[in-house]
Amino acid sequence: MNVPRRSAIIVILAMLVVLPLAAQWPPSEKVDLDAIYRIKDEGLQRSKVMDIESYLTDVYGPRLTGSPNIKEAAEWAERSMKEWGLVNVHLETWPFGRGWQNQKMIAMATAPRAFPLIAYPKAWTPGTNGPVSGEAVIAIIESDKDLETFRGKLRGKFVLAAQMRDVPAHFDAPGHRYTDSELTELSMQPSSGRGRGRGNVNQDFNRRRTQFWIDEGVAAVLDVSRGDGGTVFVQAPLGVSREPKGPAQPTQVTLAVEHYGRIWRMVEKKVPVTLMMDIDNRFYEQDLNAFNIVGELPGSDKADELVMLGAHFDSWHSGTGATDNAAGSAVMLEAMRILKTSGAKLRRTVRVGLWGGEEQGLLGSKAYVKEHFGDPETMQLKPEHAKLAAYFNVDNGTGVIRGLYLQGNEAVAPVFQAWMAPFKNLGMETLTIRNTGGTDHLSYDDVGLPGFQFVQDEIEYDSRTHHSNMDVYERIQPQDMMRNSVIVATFAYQAATRDEKLPRKPLPKPRTTGRSTQ
Repeated sequence: MNVPRRSAIIVILAMLVVLPLAAQWPPSEKVDLDAIYRIKDEGLQRSKVMDIESYLTDVYGPRLTGSPNIKEAAEWAERSMKEWGLVNVHLETWPFGRGWQNQKMIAMATAPRAFPLIAYPKAWTPGTNGPVSGEAVIAIIESDKDLETFRGKLRGKFVLAAQMRDVPAHFDAPGHRYTDSELTELSMQPSSGRGRGRGNVNQDFNRRRTQFWIDEGVAAVLDVSRGDGGTVFVQAPLGVSREPKGPAQPTQVTLAVEHYGRIWRMVEKKVPVTLMMDIDNRFYEQDLNAFNIVGELPGSDKADELVMLGAHFDSWHSGTGATDNAAGSAVMLEAMRILKTSGAKLRRTVRVGLWGGEEQGLLGSKAYVKEHFGDPETMQLKPEHAKLAAYFNVDNGTGVIRGLYLQGNEAVAPVFQAWMAPFKNLGMETLTIRNTGGTDHLSYDDVGLPGFQFVQDEIEYDSRTHHSNMDVYERIQPQDMMRNSVIVATFAYQAATRDEKLPRKPLPKPRTTGRSTQ
């Protein structure tokens, strides 16, 4: 190879490394600008997305899977879809376990001074069976030796079971939108593909410690939120069972760090602190099934083929699940309403799936995929597997959509590049080849289906709202939600009218061979 030619090749390769992924393919896909105009007009001028958001959050509140709240919210969603003209609206059930819901939470210090506490119970733990008062004590138990140290000393006590931590000042805003440089970096660099998780724990010791709390007869086990400023992040205890006859749990409560710290410091000073809590947590065992909510807009000449939109409908219990994930559910419902109201002519059927049990491990979407498309453990596929054109998911909060994660599917990049072009003025320009974890599109990807999660601005998602008491309507960005609904409706329309289904990656190997998606 001569030197000039070799130099030219080096320059070209360098450009491919530097250029964002979306810039590496010329757009060649047909885009129906007339249909997009109608979608934009309906979605931006007559939007109902914030009204949907308010019903899901303000009216029905937190939607923990198996709770009365999520069932009532689902009934409203079904009625709304039918009113908009969707068909085949129904619930599809799958085994889950008993439901749980907090009905009352009163917590305060009564001595040496009275003050209220910002505190929330952990899901699937029992309440106090009426008002309970007791002394606060520090008992950090991290080994079997610690169990012996505190044995016989904790009956009737409120146990501060987590170390107090520092609370630094905030010099950066908790909210954030992607910068151009961050989007460029996102488009070029691969990800490990790991989702959100809790890391490794010693499950055997955790079980022994849990039983120790019960045997000791503690009033409640208290821990401290990772948030501050009154923000409390709270979910369920590690290893908690949803089975009616599963291992017992003590009452468990997470406190705001500022209140936990005040109690901690007084106890350290040998000042007796008395707490009072009245917690009514209820279990629901009549129906051990959970559900997904499904509705359709029928297609025409390709009606037996599918485009699916999805988001998880469930939430945790301390806020109202506004950004996680009423935001995604509202956007998907609004996208379906826009497609129907705008008169979009769909060739393929567009189906929406609102999933339960996502917060417990993508349970709803996994059950749906196994029932309709295939089993990732064996890769035994159902006839519907060949009929799905694409699945699009929203589950990263309220932030405006900036692009898509391709999940390693390079062949679909030029298609999405063309579909994004009408939304460049909204900041949607980024395609990244990397994977992203922790959302329901993985259930589709696990059986070789083209499932995609949108890239969204962070806003305050991880810093403030994700699984916290601040996950409420006021943290939602209306303009972002309207734009997201339009973008999703457009992608659904384009996928439903395209001559061919979207390109697929090679079929994964069965999970039994050791494949992992996380």
